[in-house]
Amino acid sequence: MDADHSAALLASVQEALAQKIPLRIAGGNSKAFYGRQPAGKPLSMADHRGILRYEPGELVITARAGTPLSEIEAALDAHRQMLPFEPPHFGPGATLGGTIACGLSGPRRPYAGAARDFVLGVKIINGRGEVLKFGGEVMKNVAGFDAARLMTGALGTLGILLEISLKVAPKPHHEVTLTRSCSAQQALETMTALARQPLPLSAACFSNDTLYLRLSGSESGVRAAREKIGGDLFSDQTSFWRQVREHTHDFFKSGTLLWRLSLPPAAPLLSLPGLWFIDWGGAQRWLRNPLPADVIRATAVKLGGHAMLFRGGEHTGSVFHPLPPALLALHKRLKNVFDPQGIFNPGRLYAEL
Repeated sequence: MDADHSAALLASVQEALAQKIPLRIAGGNSKAFYGRQPAGKPLSMADHRGILRYEPGELVITARAGTPLSEIEAALDAHRQMLPFEPPHFGPGATLGGTIACGLSGPRRPYAGAARDFVLGVKIINGRGEVLKFGGEVMKNVAGFDAARLMTGALGTLGILLEISLKVAPKPHHEVTLTRSCSAQQALETMTALARQPLPLSAACFSNDTLYLRLSGSESGVRAAREKIGGDLFSDQTSFWRQVREHTHDFFKSGTLLWRLSLPPAAPLLSLPGLWFIDWGGAQRWLRNPLPADVIRATAVKLGGHAMLFRGGEHTGSVFHPLPPALLALHKRLKNVFDPQGIFNPGRLYAEL
């Protein structure tokens, strides 16, 4: 049945190419809000599921794109392993393919790495109706790009993910979360200073005048770091970091526009009104603010960063930060290589792609 489903997906792509019909690729639709709204005929990946290979001793897992993320995590948990980038689900329907296509990472990202850092290889259908394998033990793109990682965050605009191989990691033996009351500026200074030290930090955020620091590792290492850092022990850490990751924390429940600003961690506080949530040790700052997009983006650029409208938009206009002309031209060339007829999720990233 799985082979038949792969063949059916390939046939759908070939038919779309013949008829010049764009395709709107979907998994569990848990992240349908993310990015611009693509045009096209729906193509579901939900039935293309299943773990193909899992080698706990090698810390590698390979699964089909439609495999529920919860199924992947359950298999890893049985061997006390995890996806190091702590991906958000944003709903029970989250799939592995959607997770990699969106390229989103959770609170552990600054200390463990981003989603793309753990992609070893992929199997895709490209925009010529061909099945290709990249990365891992197979190949890299002949142009010098790590094509497997290019698919991470591309939102399906370069190809249809069929299979994904990921590097996984052991779960930490011990984990605690410390809190302290402080101002936002004090929190930024503390997070920046701690990031320079050899400490087992695995998450750091600030909200409601409270700094939260998670330590993960061996019991002795965590104990030593806790004594050095100080602060109060936070008892509800599992629930708290899940709420941060899944945007069920009270901050994210407001109905106003949600902006995601990516900045240098040591960047000072931005002179923008609104509600703030600081994550990733200062590198990711969430803003609830109805100000015009150009005002928010210009402010982020001044500090060496960029801003995207994460939630609350109408899936139109410039959701992601506009690209400089040279970078947009590179994106267009990549799109032309992988999807020359532009049938995969057209407009999901940018109107020009």
